[in-house]
Amino acid sequence: MSSEPNALCFGHEFPASGEPCLVQVEDHGITVMFSADTAEGRSNTVPFSDLTVSAGGFDHDQLVLKWTGASGERTLYLKHPDVIRAFRHAAPEHLRAPLERAAEHVRQARHRHRTVWSVVGGIVLATVLGLWFGSDLLVELAVDRIPVEWEQKLGESVYKDFLAHQEIVKEGIARSAVEEITHRLVEQIPNNPYTFEVTVVKSDVVNAFALPGGYIVVFTGLMKKADNGEEVAGVMGHELNHVLQRHGLERIVKQLGLVAVVSIVIGDHQGLAGMMKQLGVELLTLKFGREQETEADLTGLQLLHRAKIDPSGMIRFFKELSEKDEGRTEWLSTHPMSSARAERLKAELAAMPKMSPVPFSFDWTKVQGALGVQPAAEE
Repeated sequence: MSSEPNALCFGHEFPASGEPCLVQVEDHGITVMFSADTAEGRSNTVPFSDLTVSAGGFDHDQLVLKWTGASGERTLYLKHPDVIRAFRHAAPEHLRAPLERAAEHVRQARHRHRTVWSVVGGIVLATVLGLWFGSDLLVELAVDRIPVEWEQKLGESVYKDFLAHQEIVKEGIARSAVEEITHRLVEQIPNNPYTFEVTVVKSDVVNAFALPGGYIVVFTGLMKKADNGEEVAGVMGHELNHVLQRHGLERIVKQLGLVAVVSIVIGDHQGLAGMMKQLGVELLTLKFGREQETEADLTGLQLLHRAKIDPSGMIRFFKELSEKDEGRTEWLSTHPMSSARAERLKAELAAMPKMSPVPFSFDWTKVQGALGVQPAAEE
C-alpha cells in the first residue's frame, strides 16, 4: 500500500481541517499512522470492537469511523475506494448492519447529489446573470456540506481567544445557576449533534452570544439586568438555537462571497480550511439577520416550553429591551425591534398547549446578590 495519506482524522489536538493520515485495514481492526510532525508521531491501532460506522463527508460518500481512545474522541473519514473495500471485507458481523445502512445512505445521497447539481447549476447561472448572490438555497447547500467537527474547531478557536482576555466566573451560585439552566434546555434537544459549552464572563454588558459549534458566552450584566432565571433562560434558549440552526455558518458563508460558496458546494476541502483561517475574530462581530433572529426566537420559545421553563420570561425581557428601541425604525435595525419580537412571541405562546412550569432550584435573589446586585428597597 502507498505511504501517502488516504484518510482524514479529527480530534481535539488536530487542526480544524483535520489531520491527514494513512489507514491500513488489518484482520483485527485498523491501524492509523500519522507523520512524524503531527501531534501523535506514531501509529494508533483500533480494534473493530471499538468502532462505530456511518456515512458522511461533503458528498456523503465517505465512510466515517468513530472511537474513543486515550486522547479522547476521534473521527476518521475514509474516501479511498480500496480502503473502504478492504474495511467492508474485513469487518466482523456486528458491523455488517451499520455498513449496509451506510451503503444505502450513500446510494440515496448520490441520487440527491445528481438532483442538487441540476439545481445548483441553475442557481449559479441565475446568480451570474445578475440575481442577488445570497440565495438562501445556495447558502444552505454550502452550510450542509460543512462537517460539525470543522464547525466546532472554528468556534472553539475564536472562543478560546476571546476568553483569554476575560475574567471568567468559574464557581459560585451564579455559575451553578447558568449550569442548571443549560442542563434543563439541552436535555430537551432531540438528536443534538453539539456538546454545548457555556461560560459566564464578568462584564456589565447586558448580552450573551453564540459561536458556531456550541460555544455560548453569558455576561454577568445580563444576569444583573434580568428579574429572574426564566428571563436568562429565554436569552440562552435563543442563543442555543442560533447554534442548532447553524446561523453563524450561514452568515459566514454569505460574507465570503459566491466563489467561496460554490467551492464549498462542490467539495473543495482546501477552500474551506482557508476560509476558517481567514475568519478568526470576525465571528465575534457577525450580526444575525432578521429571519435568523425570528427563527431563534420561535425555536427558543419552543425549547423553553419543552423544558417546562416559563416562556413568558423571554417575552418580558424583550419588552424591557424594547424601551431602548424608541425612536428607531425596524428597517434601519440589523435585528427586529424588540417590541415586535415580544408581540410575536406572545402570539406564539398563546397558541401552545398549556404547560405547568417547573421552577429552578436556585434563589435568584441570592444569585444576583453574589453578583453585587443590591436588593430593591421596600416601599
